[in-house]
Amino acid sequence: MQAVCGFRSSSCSSVVAAPAAARLPPQGWSRQITGGWQKSHLGNSMWGVDGVSRNTSKRNGPIAINATSLRPNQTAAWNDAEALRNLKVVEVDPLLIPHVHHLRYRFQEFLRQRSAIDKHEGGLEVFSRGYEKFGFTREKNCIVYREWAPAALAAQLVGDFNGWDGSKHNMEKDQFGVWSVQLSDHNGHPTIPHGSKVKFRMQKGDGSWVDCIPAWIKWATVDAGKFGAAYDGIYWAPPPSEQYQFKHLRPPKPKAPRIYEAHVGMSSKEPRVASYREFADNVLPRIKANNYNTVQLMAVQEHAYYGSFGYHVTNFFAPSSRSGTPEDLKYLVDKAHSMELQVLLDIVHSHASTNAVDGLNGFDVGQSAEFSYFHTGSRGYHTQWDSRIFNYGSWEVQRFLLSNLRWWFEEYQFDGFRFDGVTSMLYHHHGLNMCFTGNYSEYFGEQTDVEAVVYMMLANDMIHSVYPDATVIAEDVSGMPTLCRTVQEGGIGFNFRLAMGIPDKWIQYLKNRKDEEWSMGEIVYTLVNRRYTEKCVGYAESHDQSIVGDKAFAFLLLNKEMYFNMSSLRQLSPVVDRGIALHKMIHFITMALGGEGYLNFMGNEFGHPEWVDFPREGNGWSYDRCLRDWDLVDTDHLCYKFMNNFDRAMNLLDEKYNFLSSSKQIVSFTSETDKLIVFERADLVFVFNFHPKNTYEGIKVGCDLPGKYRVALDSDHSEFGGHGRVGHDIDHFTSPEGVVGKPETNFNNRPHSFFVLSPCRSCQVYYKIPE
Repeated sequence: MQAVCGFRSSSCSSVVAAPAAARLPPQGWSRQITGGWQKSHLGNSMWGVDGVSRNTSKRNGPIAINATSLRPNQTAAWNDAEALRNLKVVEVDPLLIPHVHHLRYRFQEFLRQRSAIDKHEGGLEVFSRGYEKFGFTREKNCIVYREWAPAALAAQLVGDFNGWDGSKHNMEKDQFGVWSVQLSDHNGHPTIPHGSKVKFRMQKGDGSWVDCIPAWIKWATVDAGKFGAAYDGIYWAPPPSEQYQFKHLRPPKPKAPRIYEAHVGMSSKEPRVASYREFADNVLPRIKANNYNTVQLMAVQEHAYYGSFGYHVTNFFAPSSRSGTPEDLKYLVDKAHSMELQVLLDIVHSHASTNAVDGLNGFDVGQSAEFSYFHTGSRGYHTQWDSRIFNYGSWEVQRFLLSNLRWWFEEYQFDGFRFDGVTSMLYHHHGLNMCFTGNYSEYFGEQTDVEAVVYMMLANDMIHSVYPDATVIAEDVSGMPTLCRTVQEGGIGFNFRLAMGIPDKWIQYLKNRKDEEWSMGEIVYTLVNRRYTEKCVGYAESHDQSIVGDKAFAFLLLNKEMYFNMSSLRQLSPVVDRGIALHKMIHFITMALGGEGYLNFMGNEFGHPEWVDFPREGNGWSYDRCLRDWDLVDTDHLCYKFMNNFDRAMNLLDEKYNFLSSSKQIVSFTSETDKLIVFERADLVFVFNFHPKNTYEGIKVGCDLPGKYRVALDSDHSEFGGHGRVGHDIDHFTSPEGVVGKPETNFNNRPHSFFVLSPCRSCQVYYKIPE
């Protein structure tokens, strides 16, 4: 989901490009990208502000460790007082010094809340297991049901089990506004049968009664045969014989995530909703075959409106029943683990559906924010998303959301999260009508929602304490400094942020610029413009770029030719030849330069045509564009296979050489006239030629290490729909350049060089042959 709908125009992007003349070296001269040329508008670039290339694998000294900490389930903790006095984030980025009071304030608020949780709840580890107390639980020979609803005058549990007669099961309220009822087993069997319908009935202040789906419900279903039918909460407690038993351990955390973003429901090639088991059996093998190491699942949390893409969540602890049962989802995750694929959940804690019949909003009966899941008034409503905003400072809201994270980890064995809509959480203005320029005053001040920030700090503290190998990604377009620094250092604690400005730049080029007008310096600037020591996941296009109103990149490039001119049995038309070439180059240079991780949306790896449009009234409730036509890539005489083959190969390149996780990233040359970009990542040398016509024979490229180089990957290979103009059995021997230790005497600041052939609209990667 777009973090802020109003952000995503080219004029209001997370990347604000300076004039080309300010960025580009003189013709025929180039340099390693450092703070002087490529300084990030987000503060310190990953290259530093002093013009010195930095090794981002180095940290700023050890964090104080207190091995005797009483914080539950942690092997090590930090000294709170020391961390507060000496915020490590300020040492990393001196530009934060003017805002140190704000940073200390939010860190102090985090420490205060965590200390209160330690004192009253036994620590975050216990506090985040609220599902063991709330909702439906088993205690001895009873079902116990608890619900936080302090505004209710009276409450009852109703369902199929008692004929929906609430008088049979009145609930009692404690001093904290928690209602409870105990149901003893009958003749050795639970009073509420597994799979039966249940609801929470409460009396409002005006004396009327309203039924709600329990907030902690583990499954919810709807009668698909009734148009507009309301969802029902389902008591989910299958007998041991029907419970899915995980067979495989979580795979090791990859050095760098290569993420396949997927929507289970639209993964079928038929116009219908696909199941978890179908996805596991039919799509996971494709993901593994293309050498991804991580799957990111969208739209898993239950959402009454399918067309919301899963972002208007109604039941936070329930997997979407459209695709199957909770046990079916467990099968999917377990099968992914058997393939050594990590599985991330697209978690939505930035807002909730306004649906009061099916969702959490049903508990809002006009009470004050203190007694509600949401803020009241305008603060509790997101006008652009038509959704409710959580009261992140509330004790019970924190319990609910933290436990929600823990539930998906524990019950379903997910390996991490992609937090949706983080920009909206960070600021009271939710980023609406904002164009972030990188001025630090935009991030720290009264506009910052410190309560939401503290919640995210608590969430990341809990996650990384209990699950050290978890991967947590923030969808933030604002460029908030410290977002991806650890909580111990005074950061918010995410592992990665999505590089959301990159697709905006590609869309701008594809829609508005001729090939001859593409700026190599601007492309490089957009791709490397990220904060020093804060990791990014780069992507050329995600689901955002494919939804109705826009088009997949392949469709922008190929347009109507995709319908009748994609046969590989005849010579490719100029449009198809150009489209496939640029599709490969755009995705690959984004992967190679755009971050420390990479993401691709389901189907884009082979150039799925058209766009995504969920069934809705405006399209006659059609599923025709809410599917993935896998036959296109499986048909051998169609050109889609070329883009898929290249996607597989570029992922394999990282698997073999680990360039995404390498801190060595040096751009040595760009040329606006020749449309060339040359850079190193790890010990690989990348050469990109975006020129629509010119092929360059014998161009000299710089490198770090001396020796003999050969082609590791070539987009111009016939396997990828290219013309086969580059020889792969040729040895490229390096020559020394200049004086050792004097970069100014080197070739493009590189101590060695070799010569290559660079065909138009192609890219090659060279590796050093071990001696």
